[in-house]
Amino acid sequence: MSNANEAGGFIPKHGGYRSLISYQKAEIIYDGTVFFCNRFFRKYDRTIDQMVQAARSGKQNIAEASMASATSKETEIKLTNVARASLEELMIDYEDYLRIHKLEQWSRTHPYSIRFDELNQVPNATYQTYQKAIEHENPEISANFLRCLVNVTSYILGKQIKALEIAFINEGGLRERMTRARLNKRNNK
Repeated sequence: MSNANEAGGFIPKHGGYRSLISYQKAEIIYDGTVFFCNRFFRKYDRTIDQMVQAARSGKQNIAEASMASATSKETEIKLTNVARASLEELMIDYEDYLRIHKLEQWSRTHPYSIRFDELNQVPNATYQTYQKAIEHENPEISANFLRCLVNVTSYILGKQIKALEIAFINEGGLRERMTRARLNKRNNK
């Protein structure tokens, strides 16, 4: 993380993606997806690569967006949305898996969905928080828990995008910050 603003510059504090709840959950989704695919798909099934790549893209684009935020709010918003879109693709893969294997897709009122909601309230959740469900021998439980986690993360990313939009409207972009910094420098001579 760097912050040239403290020295009178125009590049805002950026990075810090590891502290974002969306990144933390995306990392759990990635690890869980790798486990799920290795456990419940045949070794050379092409779906494995697609699902793992979608999970990876979700996680990596959050990190890239956070780093790009220093010089481009537009890029930050676009990459955050790419992360969300990648996770939506992954959500559909889990739903396809459940449908094709004639397994139940849990409703919001399903007892295990309610259990997920309880686990999701654990502060600083890690893979271990969800491990028992993700690594369950029943693919219905594993797929649904990961689907719930994707859904929550997608929701968080939607809120992040809205917050980025508001921040851009209120603070402007790089060119505006550059102009303000230059004018402030001139006025303080």
